[in-house]
Amino acid sequence: MLDDKFELLLRLGDNALVLSQRLCGWVGKGPALEEDMALANTALDLMGQARLWLAYAGEVEEQGRGEDQLAFLRDAHQFRNLLLVERPNGSYADTLMRQYLFDSWHLLLLGQLERSADGRIAAIAAKARKEVTYHLRRSADLVVRLGDGTQESHARMQEALDELWPYTGELFVADAVDEVMAAQGIADSVCELREPWLAQVRRTLAAATLVLPPANAWMHKGGKQGRHSEHMGYLLAEMQFLQRAYPGQQW
Repeated sequence: MLDDKFELLLRLGDNALVLSQRLCGWVGKGPALEEDMALANTALDLMGQARLWLAYAGEVEEQGRGEDQLAFLRDAHQFRNLLLVERPNGSYADTLMRQYLFDSWHLLLLGQLERSADGRIAAIAAKARKEVTYHLRRSADLVVRLGDGTQESHARMQEALDELWPYTGELFVADAVDEVMAAQGIADSVCELREPWLAQVRRTLAAATLVLPPANAWMHKGGKQGRHSEHMGYLLAEMQFLQRAYPGQQW
């Protein structure tokens, strides 16, 4: 059970950590000052969540590894994040669509975890849910505004949706870890999130005048089991450089 809980906590922490790192790539490069600041604040929220999940993961593992060691001293195959969050930033449309698709799932997931039999998980989820409620409100609003905006913004948002859609199936694929956690009352099955997620996404995309790709389309998977895209190595090379180059150094 402890190994399965450790895996669950890594998944939660790695999703937040990797997406935070991606969003940091926009700092100083946002299309407008307000957007630059909003993305930076979202990245900080996710980083704070990652610290809470990974710190707890280190305690559960009981191997002396804290949040920093788990973040900076693991290789790509040891990360358990979804493939969606490691996708490159691309254009601003790509970043916004990735954020919306993740936010809409993330909020539902945290709602599940607030009911966890593990009090620590429930408390972290409750705190994170307040932040992610804002994340989703913002990303959904921008998807609608740009999707139903100019001909150019509409085309870019549709292209981003079509490109990222095949990475959404993994959000709802349960494996042995999920089954054990559900049996223990620690985390409900992610399969249960698919229909409410689809309903919510359909409403937003309809308002954005965007065409929803087939829900049963072929999907990528494997990130939760440590099988990542080539993009993950480049992301970690940048994120982990200082710790790898100067082991154990402190500010």
